[in-house]
Amino acid sequence: MITAIRDVRRAKKLTLEDVAQRCDPPTTAQTIGRLETGTRTVSVAWLNRIAAALGVDASDLVKLPERPDLSVAATLDGSGAQAPRHSETVPPPAVEPEMVAVRVTGATGDYRAGDQLWCLRLAPDAFGRALNRDILAPRPAGRFAFGRLIGVEGSRLQLLPPGPGQRQVIIAEAPWIAVAARLVREL
Repeated sequence: MITAIRDVRRAKKLTLEDVAQRCDPPTTAQTIGRLETGTRTVSVAWLNRIAAALGVDASDLVKLPERPDLSVAATLDGSGAQAPRHSETVPPPAVEPEMVAVRVTGATGDYRAGDQLWCLRLAPDAFGRALNRDILAPRPAGRFAFGRLIGVEGSRLQLLPPGPGQRQVIIAEAPWIAVAARLVREL
């Protein structure tokens, strides 16, 4: 476990000895130093003792590992979904396996420019689970279609694009779809 014990202790201008004496029961400065540097494993009990000694929550002493960014699969505007011109990523709080993102570059339907849609990819046998949900579907030559999945007939998908006056789109033999799972909108 990677901890921030040293960072918090230094921010509070405390010495190893100060923290050791504030622990209940008190411990040694050497023990606190070993816990800070990772030469001794920090158990949950130790984490709670040190957090109490520092006057913070135990969660403030834990550093999470770096999380990977989410690849942008398509951009969306009033003319539909397109592949991005350059490789792009968005920073999610947590990436699930097989997630992709759609970045909205122009208002369309309920979506505003700047929105991000985090989508979970589904295999063909799971397409039915996405009925009446907004999806991204790949098309030939690196193109995409985006819209509400209104029907699944065998290997044919029926999508209703989000913009007003747009016609239904039929996708045949899609290798996967990505169902919108999360809308990220800056306030």
